[in-house]
Amino acid sequence: MTPIPDHHPLKQLFGRLTERNFSEALGWPNFEVTDYVANLLLEFIHTDQLSRIKDHEGEPVETVVELLYEAEDHSQHSSAEKECDIHRHIGDLTLFLAGVFPEYCRRIKCSGLIHHKDFLVDYVKAGKRSYGIVATHQDPQAKNPPSLFQTLSTNFELCVAGLGFVRLDLDRFQDSPRQQAQTILYH
Repeated sequence: MTPIPDHHPLKQLFGRLTERNFSEALGWPNFEVTDYVANLLLEFIHTDQLSRIKDHEGEPVETVVELLYEAEDHSQHSSAEKECDIHRHIGDLTLFLAGVFPEYCRRIKCSGLIHHKDFLVDYVKAGKRSYGIVATHQDPQAKNPPSLFQTLSTNFELCVAGLGFVRLDLDRFQDSPRQQAQTILYH
């Protein structure tokens, strides 16, 4: 997958929305976090990224419970790097779903019958735990330092709330997307 360039309007839009909402609505101007969250939104524009982790047969792992099993398997039989990658994905996926699609998370829990494998998974707890694991295993010289993942773990609920505000802004764009996007981009 080719990275989206910094000057791309969508990258600028997500960057401004996350910075504004985390700074103004939450009172938490952590630009390392807002940059990470904006890039996460960009990454998941490509829906294949939601299931980028593959199992031993090369099949996509699509639920959090399956990802947790896959991470556990790699912690016992494989490299710590792969386990860390899976936990980072769990953190990213649960943050994205809980923040941008909370109705999806509620539907899993309230469907009455157990239809979804993640029925018993608490996305917030799973995300916090996974980012915490990444923080303890991350190389200090990596692109995203361990302290970032510890911050994401510690403040997971705040990040979910910030993404909720971003979602509200994106929902408002449906009325007049071009006009509202220009307002955010140029003000």
